[in-house]
Amino acid sequence: MTVIENLLFPILLYAALACGLLGGLFFAFSNFVMNALSRISPASGIAAMQSINVTVLNPLFLLLFLGAALLCAALAVFAVLRWQQPYAGWLLAGSLFYLAGGFLVTMGCNVPLNDALAAVDPSLPESSRVWQNYLSAWTSWNHVRTICCLLSSALFIVAAARQAWLTQISN
Repeated sequence: MTVIENLLFPILLYAALACGLLGGLFFAFSNFVMNALSRISPASGIAAMQSINVTVLNPLFLLLFLGAALLCAALAVFAVLRWQQPYAGWLLAGSLFYLAGGFLVTMGCNVPLNDALAAVDPSLPESSRVWQNYLSAWTSWNHVRTICCLLSSALFIVAAARQAWLTQISN
């Protein structure tokens, strides 16, 4: 067994936990945060979301979010290189769900919506229309992120179980 194969279980554990944590965070927004923000005045909702979008860019969140992306990219390559292994398909699927549905959706959909909202003056009357559009589009894309991150976590758990089983029978 190679060094990387010996490290695969702890790497998969981190990936499963990271994707699960991100899925839980996104679930909270889909389940109640955005609904709560939609119940207050548009000006207050915009101001609150603008503040959230600034404070989320902190070292711990970025380590989790970007670290998971880097790890998933490496795990996808590893899965392709070890395609004959019984865990490779699960590993690749988990990686792709996070990269496409967690990372790329965030960067391609949610972040541009956040950037557009950052330019809105909450006190202007037309901000109400912008806010309603934002709530709908952002939350829809957030549902995608939630599902993909949770699927990634589950797929990594299956991959870890398959890899542990393979290690056990080869010893």
